[in-house]
Amino acid sequence: MEHFSSKLLQTAVEEFSRLPGIGKKTALRLVLHMLKQDSDTIGRFSEALMQLHKKVVYCKECHNISDNILCEICSSSRRDRSLICVVEDIRDVIAIENTGQYHGLYHVLGGIISPMDGIGPADLTIGALAERLTGNEEVKEVIFALSTTMEGDTTNFYLFKKLKVFDLKISVIARGIAIGDELEYADEVTLGRSIIYRTEYDKTSQP
Repeated sequence: MEHFSSKLLQTAVEEFSRLPGIGKKTALRLVLHMLKQDSDTIGRFSEALMQLHKKVVYCKECHNISDNILCEICSSSRRDRSLICVVEDIRDVIAIENTGQYHGLYHVLGGIISPMDGIGPADLTIGALAERLTGNEEVKEVIFALSTTMEGDTTNFYLFKKLKVFDLKISVIARGIAIGDELEYADEVTLGRSIIYRTEYDKTSQP
């Protein structure tokens, strides 16, 4: 157990260590770094977090994190509205956007089906995706761009069963992404190619 010379320091370290992937040693290093900054820097950092917490919303169309009721992608007239790319979370949207190879819309599920973690279809925005497609003749193709894990494949298959009633093409990103990989860690060239060379999803793709 760590022994701190200051209760204030200990409290700050404990709060930082609550963040994902941040252990006590990393938390201490971050806190000591922040302690060396001037008041203006600390103020901007604190204000950014407070504004994020108070004002950030989820896009009513794609459920991406946004500053407005419609995100910049959904509201853009330059996007190809015939394509919807289904991803797990905002990190995947950022990764795909960085490739410069995709110009359609997105749908953010907010996770993937994972019984071990207590996450089922009802915990995701799958119902909202079906509603979005109902009566929407603009959309011609839905692309599954989920992690190539067992949970990702399970989610793909569930989505396919839900969406096959619609008159549109259902495809999945090519397996340029190694099995077990998450999209956010794929390099941009590999991820870009996996989208370009996507393949049609059918019953032979089930896990």
